[in-house]
Parts: sequence; structure tokens; C-alpha cells
Amino acid sequence: MASTAPSMRDDLRRSVIVPDGGRLFRRIFVFLGPGYLVATGYMDPGNWATALAGGSKFGAALLFVAVLSSLMAIVLQSLSARLGVGAGLDLAQACRAHAPFPVAVGLWLLAEAGIFATDLAEVIGTAIGLQLLFGLPLALGIVATTLDTFLVLAFERLGFRKIELFVVAMLGLIGFCFAAQLVMARPDWAAVARGLAPTPRFLTDPEMLYLGLGILGATVMPHNLFLHSFVVQTRAVGVSTRQKREAIRFAVIDSTLALFFALLVNGAILVLAAAVFHAHGRTEVAELGEAHRLIAPLLGEPVAATLFAVALIACGLNSTVTATLAGQIVMEGFIRLRLAPATRRLITRVIAIAPAVAVTLYAGESATARLLVLSQVVLSVTLPFAVVPLVMFTAQREVMGELTAPRRTTALASMIAAVVIALNVKLLWDAM
Repeated sequence: MASTAPSMRDDLRRSVIVPDGGRLFRRIFVFLGPGYLVATGYMDPGNWATALAGGSKFGAALLFVAVLSSLMAIVLQSLSARLGVGAGLDLAQACRAHAPFPVAVGLWLLAEAGIFATDLAEVIGTAIGLQLLFGLPLALGIVATTLDTFLVLAFERLGFRKIELFVVAMLGLIGFCFAAQLVMARPDWAAVARGLAPTPRFLTDPEMLYLGLGILGATVMPHNLFLHSFVVQTRAVGVSTRQKREAIRFAVIDSTLALFFALLVNGAILVLAAAVFHAHGRTEVAELGEAHRLIAPLLGEPVAATLFAVALIACGLNSTVTATLAGQIVMEGFIRLRLAPATRRLITRVIAIAPAVAVTLYAGESATARLLVLSQVVLSVTLPFAVVPLVMFTAQREVMGELTAPRRTTALASMIAAVVIALNVKLLWDAM
């Protein structure tokens, strides 16, 4: 299906000028930015629910999952950047061009399911942030999140570099909020260090596995693989193999730095939950609203609750921008359907708010926490269907030419895909 509407790809591809030659730092600086759009998906509101649940229930024992997930993400995002620069295709386009038609349709539907799960988490998280900071009823806040469509419209007119600057500013605000809360919490750093080592209980305790996979789903985001493979193409890279190799190297540096920052934030959320809730016997905290109510009394600092709500809203605003881009990339790449970003955003937002409003009105606000965790497990289940094609395409010379991924990277990524699939099979078995 095609449309005569303007293509987002045409507007954004090669829109950022890359100097050919000159100082190394200046060339690297031009490539900094796409990684931080990707990092946004690794610390969205859905991640908060799983990290809070894991930290309050098991202390810092699941910290190794956050670290392992981030290392997996670094490998996978490096392949995503390689596909975008080396083949000039995003993952959606590659699936359409090189996968059999029925397979491509299935991959498209699964990618859309992942994006809707991401949007559902964002809707609930942003609405809770508005409720915590301004006292807005949750159901009304969920409906009010449709207004962020105007934010997308504004950025559509400002240019891609401005989008990156906004996202980096919001990430800086989130990092500051959690750093301040950790200083107040004074966690047990010895317990944090022990949490970096895997525990055998992870494979024998179904609840720990469920929450661990939720953290995995919140950290390694399938829609980010589609997003990253396109946003690296916003740089006007030269056509020679040397220039493309340099661009891949700089893009990987960018995403690695950004994902290390995301790991610090993800770890801070889990450690904060362990220090504030688990240490005080509050082992069932999974709701963002409950965490906000408890954090100030337990820390003895009223400002801690405000910082929590501000960071939550900043996460929602960032996710608004990146989820819209990812949705547009998936839709244009798989079925060549072109919609204005605001239109796409409005459609996905309406689909996302329907279950959120229904659950809130029927089961009460407390049920939104379970909906958040479930959305992250959905992401974890859909993840292999983005990872496997990515690994396959970046290893094929007919797709990548001279820029195929090194064999050791392909082998490592294949192991990551196998681990993810095995854990998901076990999760589904335990659920049944």
C-alpha cells in the first residue's frame, strides 16, 4: 500500500550534514544524538513499574538482569546502526525487501503490537505523573495524554537535531532526579554489589523470572531496533566504504554511551526501590502512585516525591517523540503507508487509551500497575521477532555488501537471541 503523502524518510534522511575530514572530535560530535533517542525507550514508564516491583520484592537481586539486558542492548543496537548505515535500510524496509510476504506481514503485526504495548505504558505512566504532580484524576489524565500530539507537530517543524536536543535535555532531567533521590536513600552498596552477580533462584522462582523478563522487555525494546536503524540515516554519510565504516563506528560509540547512561538510570530505579521499599519491609510495591506516596515518608524528604513525579512526566514526554518516530518507521517500511506523525500518534494513542481507561474505571487505579508490567512482558515476547531478522540481515552479504557484521558479533547476537527465546518459552510455560 502506498500514498502520495510526504514521506518522513524523505524529510529526515541525510538531513544532518557530516563534515568530511577535520578534527576527529567534531566528526564524532555530529553523530551524537540518535543513541539518546534509542536510550529513551530503555527507561520509559513501563520500565519503572517492573524495576519498582523487582526492587521492592527481591531487593537488588535482579540488578544483574538490568546489567545483562543493557549489554545485550548494546550489541543489538550496534547491529541496528550497522544495518541503517551499511545497507541504507531500516529494519522494517529490510524485512519487506528480503523476507517472504507472509513472514513480513507477521513481523509487521508483531512490531505494531510492540509499539502499542510501548504506547500503553507511556499513557499510564504520563497520566500517573500528571496525577501525582497536579492531582488530575487518572482516567482524565489518560485522556489528556492525547494532547501530546501537538508536541509531535511542533517538533516536526523544528528539525531532527532539535528533537535530539529535547530528548537529551529530558534525559538529563531524569538523571538528575534519580541521582538526588539516591543520595537521599543512602542504599546498601554491599547489597548492590551482590546484586550484580546472577542468582540460581532466577530460574527456579516463577515470580522472579516473570519480573526479570519484565525488566528485559523494558530494557531491550523491539521498536528501538526499527527506530535506530532509521535515525542513523539522518546523517549525510559519504558513499565510500571507508566513510560508511567510520559512520558505523561513530554510531556505535553514540549508542553505547547513551545505553550506559540508560543503565545508570535503570539501575538507580531498582536500587532506589530496594533501599526505600524492600529494606523497610514494603515488598509488594509495583504501583507508581503507591511508590510516590511512600517515598517521601520513608526518606523523610518531601522533595523526593516531587522529583519522582517530574522524572515520570519527563519519561512520558520523551517516549511521545520516539514512539511516534518508531511507529511511522514501521508503518512506512512494512506497508508503505504514509501518515503525518500527528495522525499516526493520534491513532495509536486512541488505541492505547481504550484499555487503560477501561481498566481504570472497571478495576480501579491499582489495576494499572499490573497492566504496566504486562505491557513489558508483551514487549519481551515480541522481541525475538525483531532480533532474529536483524541478526540474519546484518550477516548476509547480499544485504550488507562489504559491511556485513563480523562473525564474532553475529555469533554473540545469535546467543542473545537464543537466550531471549528460551526465557520467553519458559515464561509462557510457567504462565500456562
